Amino acid sequence: MTSDHQRLRRKREHDAKRRAEQPWRAWYSLPAWRHPQTGLRAQQLRRQPICERCDQRGIITPADTVNHVKPHKGDWSLFIDPTNHQSVCKACHDSIIKAEEMRGYGIGNDLSGRPLAADHPWNK
Repeated sequence: MTSDHQRLRRKREHDAKRRAEQPWRAWYSLPAWRHPQTGLRAQQLRRQPICERCDQRGIITPADTVNHVKPHKGDWSLFIDPTNHQSVCKACHDSIIKAEEMRGYGIGNDLSGRPLAADHPWNK
């Protein structure tokens, strides 16, 4: 088997495991989230078309992803709560936010050097 086939097989196995362990991931395919006009994702990106994370650092970047501020982990009410949605660019979502979820607090600082996240240890 070639390395491409092995990589594809591992990806399929990984995806199947994630679907089994986190069945709520299917919610991202529902029209309530995905519909281009009426879905929650589209509504959030219309309300806030600029990446909120980049904007905090003084950088203007179009948002293309909606992040859940508090990870919903299968809680439908948190999943659909518009106050729990944050417009971000893919770069922020895939790197900064994932690191924060693993760390347990927000990263990044304002122009003065102070941490942006209220839950950062320096702010306690």
